[in-house]
Amino acid sequence: MAIPSGTGTEVLKNITVEDNNDNQESHAVGAGNIWTILTITACNVSGTDTAAAIRMYDGSYQISIWEGTVPANSTMVWNDRFVLEQSDFLRFWNGAQNFDWMISYIVQDFGA
Repeated sequence: MAIPSGTGTEVLKNITVEDNNDNQESHAVGAGNIWTILTITACNVSGTDTAAAIRMYDGSYQISIWEGTVPANSTMVWNDRFVLEQSDFLRFWNGAQNFDWMISYIVQDFGA
């Protein structure tokens, strides 16, 4: 894991996925980076209630952060902060077509 030692950057970023279709998205934290997840928004624009999940994978274990059902034509917002270290993965999944995701996060880059 990167340990802050003086120089580095801190940048606000986002991940957007439009029309995720019963698929798991996986995003890796790069070397020398720490992500602080600020907000995850999941919008179910399909006409049926559908299951969805947010998970963290550390290379050995997949940890469920949230699992539930998002009603048809509704939005779920996750505002609890959590941190991912280098080599961790942020994973999110939904079981229907027409599901949009937006993740806002801070990237702290302390170099490799």
